[in-house]
Amino acid sequence: MKPLNGGEGLRWLREQLGLTIRDVEAASNRLAAKYDNPSYAITLSRLSDIEAKGVLPSIHKLYALAVIYRRDICELLGLYGIDQENCAEDMEIVLLNPKSSHRFSLLDRSPKVELPTRLDPGFSIRATSDLGRMIVQWGTVPLQMLTHLKNRRYVYGYIGTDDLTMYPLILPGSFVQIDESLNRVTSRIWRSEFERPIYFVETRRGFVCSWCELSGNLLTLKSHPMSPVTTRSLRLGSEAEIIGQVVGVAMRLDGWKARDSELEGTGS
Repeated sequence: MKPLNGGEGLRWLREQLGLTIRDVEAASNRLAAKYDNPSYAITLSRLSDIEAKGVLPSIHKLYALAVIYRRDICELLGLYGIDQENCAEDMEIVLLNPKSSHRFSLLDRSPKVELPTRLDPGFSIRATSDLGRMIVQWGTVPLQMLTHLKNRRYVYGYIGTDDLTMYPLILPGSFVQIDESLNRVTSRIWRSEFERPIYFVETRRGFVCSWCELSGNLLTLKSHPMSPVTTRSLRLGSEAEIIGQVVGVAMRLDGWKARDSELEGTGS
């Protein structure tokens, strides 16, 4: 029988392991002692209230229960109607687009990913096409199957709505995929702006997505020629750190328009 609420679900998990309330109390006390933090401790009366009266456990107690019951904490959050997999979708609902570029870690520990598992036989990677029409079937693929990517470390960044550094090549509001293994500036003659590496850089004032030039330990952050943001130089190590090279970009081409005042300004 499916539990009706979070408390009943926690009680079901405890009973499945054959644990008493006193067992849980003793185990949580050991966890509290390890971290020297009484917030992890769950008394008999508190666990009873959580299971029977619908009292919400604190974040420390929920973590303790996840450890004791040998369950992922996200599963326990699910008992209270919180689904971690909805995070990316819910970001579009809250309609909050930060003005500053920043590190995007929501996808760093995603447990699974949906990928096309069957394509139309007529699909050709050499021709531009509507990919949505070519995908016959989508499926949930365990990340363990993506072992060919195991030597790459990807993190994600968000280009703030006020960040015009790479405009119009990368529009504000875009998401970028960053390869942390490619964190050294490459210098040579590039045939086009699309070949030139773009780097995600952390500075004292925040994150910047830009072209880079390195002379000794002086890192120059190069803006796009059409951008109102001026080029600037920082000392690598003390004033700036290269997170990695941008290897993927997801952005919308409609519904975005820079304010005239932004394009006329000099940036920072």
